[in-house]
Order: sequence, then C-alpha cells, then structure tokens
Amino acid sequence: MGYLLLAAAIAAEVAGTTAMKYSDGFSRLWPSLLTAVGYLVSFALLAQTLKTVSVGTAYAIWSGAGTAAIATIGILFMGEGMTVAKAAGIALIIVGVVVLNLGGAH
Repeated sequence: MGYLLLAAAIAAEVAGTTAMKYSDGFSRLWPSLLTAVGYLVSFALLAQTLKTVSVGTAYAIWSGAGTAAIATIGILFMGEGMTVAKAAGIALIIVGVVVLNLGGAH
C-alpha cells in the first residue's frame, strides 16, 4: 500500500510541477491553483507513505522519479531539446534511485 501511495504522490507532484510551467510565474489563477493543490496532495500522500516506507527510500523514489518524469515531459510535450547530457542526467537519476534502494534493502 505504501508504494501505491508513493506512486500517487509522484503523480500529484508531477501534475503540480507541470501546472507551474503554465502559471506564468503564478500570474495565471487556474494553473497556480493546480500547482498548489498538486503539491499539497503530493506532500500529504508522501507523509502517509512514510508510515510504511523508510524516509530515505521514499524520498529517493519520490524526488528521482518526479525529476525524471518532468524532464521527460519537457522533452516530449514542451519542446525542450534532448541532449546527450540530459539523457545521461536522467539515466544517472534512475541509477541513483536504484542504488539507494539496493543499499537500503534488508
């Protein structure tokens, strides 16, 4: 159940960050509200996740998956270019999360 909540927390954070892009520096009401709601929901779900998943593991997955997802969304839907450096960065994030999880496994 903890990892299901974590997945929902990641989805809410990604939605909030995507909305932030469209808020135009928080000058547009609806995207700004969606940003706030996305982050509030994300933090609430992350807090629930921490009842059953260790904080290091949960935060590594939440931040790493969110970062990789937002970078991918930027490339696919927002016209951001893909470079070798960007691809390597995304790969390093994923590898880092895996290594942290393997190091924390009992």
